Amino acid sequence: MRRPLLLVILGGFVIGALLGAVMLLNTDAQRTRVVTSGKALIGGPFELAGKDGKTVTDKDFRGRYMLVFFGFTHCPDICPAELQVMSAALEDLGADADKVVPIFITLDPERDTPEAVTAYVQNFGTNFVGLTGSPEAIEKAAKAYRVTYQKFQDESMGEDYSIDHSALVYLMGPDGAFVTHIPYGTPPKKMAETLRRYL
Repeated sequence: MRRPLLLVILGGFVIGALLGAVMLLNTDAQRTRVVTSGKALIGGPFELAGKDGKTVTDKDFRGRYMLVFFGFTHCPDICPAELQVMSAALEDLGADADKVVPIFITLDPERDTPEAVTAYVQNFGTNFVGLTGSPEAIEKAAKAYRVTYQKFQDESMGEDYSIDHSALVYLMGPDGAFVTHIPYGTPPKKMAETLRRYL
């Protein structure tokens, strides 16, 4: 008589312990679960200076895609190479290129005045927009796009300096939201294919 009762008590204890463990695991899982909106947190509002020092914001490009690249005009290789790729990719798009505004944002506001940036981007196409601004405005825009950059200078450079920076091209939608990024080194044809997929 006592044995069945003991088994019932023991069974109840085991079931209770298992339920407790499951509840504890669920509580831990809920505590560590990351809730996302499903959208990449890249991009956002910016207020910079364009041609002739005119204020330019992200809202000025609503209704068109933005192809955004951060760099600096004294860059010896990466920046001009990537802007050339952007130019060739847009040329490959033909009439659809009108849906896209190629934007170059400098990371070197000390040297890159509105005049300097505007003259620089004209080397890659008349449709290119060059933007600069105060160090604070540039830092804010770079942070919004998750761009890393740092001024680099050593004794061999004298007064000159360089800017180490990440080199992604960002495609933003007509609503200003992030669509995708294109890695540095992507050939023009491949970049054009990526753009066509979203236009």
